[in-house]
Order: sequence, then C-alpha cells, then structure tokens
Amino acid sequence: MPKKKVSIQEAARELRYDWFAEIIGNRQYATSDEDHLNKEANRQLPIANCVLTAHHADDNIETLLMNFCRGTGLYGLTGIPLLSPNAKVRRPLLDFWKEQLIEFAKENHLEFVEDSSNQESKYIRNLFRNEIIPLISKAYPQVKENLDDNVKRFKEIKKLYSLSVKELKKKLYKIRGNEIHIPVKQLMAYQSKALVFEIITDFGFTEKQLDDVIKLAESESGKFVQSPIGAMRIIKFRHWLIISTGKTSHAETIVIEENNKSIQFASGTLFLEVIQTSNLKSDNYRIQTSNLVEVLDLKEIHFPLILRKWKQGDYFYPLGMKNLPAGRQGKKKLARFFIDQKLSKTEKENVWVLEMNKKIIWVVGYRIDERFKITDKTQEALRLTLKRNEVF
Repeated sequence: MPKKKVSIQEAARELRYDWFAEIIGNRQYATSDEDHLNKEANRQLPIANCVLTAHHADDNIETLLMNFCRGTGLYGLTGIPLLSPNAKVRRPLLDFWKEQLIEFAKENHLEFVEDSSNQESKYIRNLFRNEIIPLISKAYPQVKENLDDNVKRFKEIKKLYSLSVKELKKKLYKIRGNEIHIPVKQLMAYQSKALVFEIITDFGFTEKQLDDVIKLAESESGKFVQSPIGAMRIIKFRHWLIISTGKTSHAETIVIEENNKSIQFASGTLFLEVIQTSNLKSDNYRIQTSNLVEVLDLKEIHFPLILRKWKQGDYFYPLGMKNLPAGRQGKKKLARFFIDQKLSKTEKENVWVLEMNKKIIWVVGYRIDERFKITDKTQEALRLTLKRNEVF
C-alpha cells in the first residue's frame, strides 16, 4: 500500500475520526437503570449516534485562509462543513467565536479546556492563528468578521455553482449501459477546466489528472486515462470520452494494448497471440481456423484496439466479399450482415466488435474484415481466440 504524505497533525486527525467512526459503526450500547430492575426487558440504549466537535468560527476562518494559500477550488473556500456527508459528524459551534465560548464558560462556571500545543506556531494552523491573522488585523481590524462573511458568501455561491454543474452534466451525459459517454466537441466548447474537473472527480480522478484528461480529448481513439486506484478509465473513442469501469468484464468499451494477452469481457475471454506464419499459405491456415479463432496480418494492426458492443451504422468489409461490381467494394453494414447470418434478436444484442482506428477488424465470433486477412507475404500474424462464457 502506498504511503500517504501528510503532516503529523493531519495523520492524528484521520486517526481520531477513524476511531469515532468505528465507535459509531460498532453501535456500542449502554444498559439503562430500568434494565437492572427488569432483566427480562433487556432494553438497550445506543450511546453513540454521531460525533459533536468543538470547531468554532475562528477555526473556520483559519481553514479558509490555509486552503486559499495552499491552492484550492471553490469547495476549499467554504470553510469547515457544518455536517459531514453522512451527518455522523456535526459541528454546532461554528457560528460562535472562541472569545464568545470562553466568556460563556466563565459565566456558567465551566472549565474551558485547550490543547497546550495551540500556542506553538511550528504547526501551520497555529502559525495562521497566532501570527498571520493578528498581523493582518493590524491593517484590517475587521478581518475576522470579513473572512467569516466570505465563508458564508462562498457557501451560497457553491450552491448556485453545484446546481449549474448538475444541469450541465445532464446535458452532456449519455448513459450507455454502465458507461457514461460524453461528446468531446460539446464538452470542450465550454472551455472550462472547472467543468471537466467536476466530471472526473465524481469517478475517483484527481486534480493532477485534469490536464491529462483535457489532452485526451484531442488524442486518437483507444487512448485512456486511468484513475489512481485503477477502478475507472476515461477512454477516447472517436468523438466521445467514455467513462468506464476498470473491470473489463463489466465494461462495454475496452481498450486492448499491445502487451495484453487476454481480455475478459461480457461474452467470454479473448486471447491474443503473435505467431509466425512464414511457412504457411494463407488459404491453408484459414481452413484450420473457426469463427472463434481468427488470424490477422500483424503488420496491418496498430494498437491500441477497442473491443465494444456493435451499434447501428457500423460497417465492415466481410472476408470473402471480393470481385464485386465497381463502387461496391464489399462494404456491408452489420445490420445487413446479421440478417444474412440469420441471427436472432438476442444474438444481435450480444455481438461485440474489435476496432482499430475507426475500422472494424473483427465481428467477434463471426467474421474478420477482408483488409486484415493474412496473405502469402504475411510473416507475423495476430491470432485471436474467443472462449465464450459457459451457459448452464
């Protein structure tokens, strides 16, 4: 597991919250007094539903300044959230300044407890708290109140921003099975890195990958960017960016690279192997194959390849269609090819194709393209073997 580069304070904070989450997750219980009197009732009361923290307004403006200085997006300027995403952590004191809380404690004869390390400016937050904010206050006495107002203002802006991004995603997203297809031209017309980031961050991609995704929009089909943990891919396919699961067996658009030896997908497993064919005649070798085993001229193949479901409008040049009248050149739409093959509706729905540079080289399990067949001059070939999933 890769090591995370975080400060001691950040690491300690993560450990604290992990421990709180564990307490809540384990649903620890306390027994009521009544239970001691009536054991048959065996009634249990939960002692931990959520965690309340003592974050206050001073903490909030410190967070705002720290995020602004380290470089952050709009979300970092909204300060500390009142609730965690699952509402298990709540911060009820964010509207109160530290001075107000100390005064309240004095009036009510309560002891105000503070970590002694807060006075040490060797920690970044303490540096902002003890030195930077007091220094700014000399020039702008109302700086704390102004920053607090800014936090509230940024939160309102974030609401409008989130609504706008949500509407743009609705316009851009084309749902295809378990994939999201985004038209490149339409996305890039907004000329907004922020929009691209808001899209990719939903799927585990980081800000550091933003420029790679934007470059991907201008690249050739088959190129892709993978999320840090490998769970998702963004694939460039023709005029689309396709957000797909990194698990090939679940994806409907799969990139095949030159070093791939096998690919598992919905219909089975595709095996790839480079073989020498210099001593074999193409016709003899063709006889030895079946529709599940095909051989292509390797010098005509350029990786990456795309394995995907067929779609309306797809066409190829079926092997064996030659000596046709001028102008026809053996081109056939897949829909027509399926009729000729007498495929059922269910069979057609499960057809995949192997594509290279916008050219279909194999209708998987049925026919290769004439342009990629081996010839007497072929020295190296790419053998494709399909092992279909067993049906019980």
